[in-house]
Amino acid sequence: MTRAPGATTPGGPPITTDASGKPLPGIENYGKPGYYAVRPGDSIRRIGSETGQRWQDIVRWNNLDNPDLIEVGQVLRVIPPTGGSTAVATAPSTSAPAAPTEATTKPVAPQASVTPAVPASGASGTTKPPVTASPSGPSSSGDDDLGWIWPASGSLIAGFDEAKNKGYDISGKAGDPVLAAADGRVVYAGAGLRGYGNLIILKHNNTYLTAYAHNQTLLVKEDQSVQKGQKIAEMGNSDADRVKLHFEIRRQGKPVDPSRYLPNR
Repeated sequence: MTRAPGATTPGGPPITTDASGKPLPGIENYGKPGYYAVRPGDSIRRIGSETGQRWQDIVRWNNLDNPDLIEVGQVLRVIPPTGGSTAVATAPSTSAPAAPTEATTKPVAPQASVTPAVPASGASGTTKPPVTASPSGPSSSGDDDLGWIWPASGSLIAGFDEAKNKGYDISGKAGDPVLAAADGRVVYAGAGLRGYGNLIILKHNNTYLTAYAHNQTLLVKEDQSVQKGQKIAEMGNSDADRVKLHFEIRRQGKPVDPSRYLPNR
């Protein structure tokens, strides 16, 4: 039985081929910083939002003919190449890719256990898998100087818990403003990530991302630049049991306690 890359047989090396014996695309880069191993349920948009990159760039860096067709176990470059050829795992594309839908990936092997590639929130049943991607450049102390603000004015109804809640839940009324916590760029705006409803993800620099979930209305689009304090959404209860904002700060892809960054109030 063939398994995902990195799986092992007793006393044997990792299995790196699909059921037909063909090497999995990009397997030579498995585990390297700046690369991402595709998991069940992944799409290019989801991988882009998870790694803070534009999905169009990931398609270009990996020369994908069809961004909707990626294989479980395939290894994709998720940081810009440093010169030279950008070919990674597939034949070069001669035409611009169409915007992908929330595509289902093509599995190459059954797996004993699966962790969905969805950033974890307070919703039950969603967890965050390890990601092999690293920032496109070294972080510096300047990356921390963002002058964070609270993204909503409501009261805190659920705090950070590494096991149960990867951010803050903030109360409010439907239509209350949701604000950008710092200057940044929209890398995801949509409803394709299960457990988050209408979601916005902002990339602030090579170190920090923020996520704003369960909105009623999204007011910004992908690749749009936003300013700290700008209204980016209206609070709602999409994919939630009540009206609230679920807010996450992620440092190098890992959710961190917002209390370390937000001012006292």
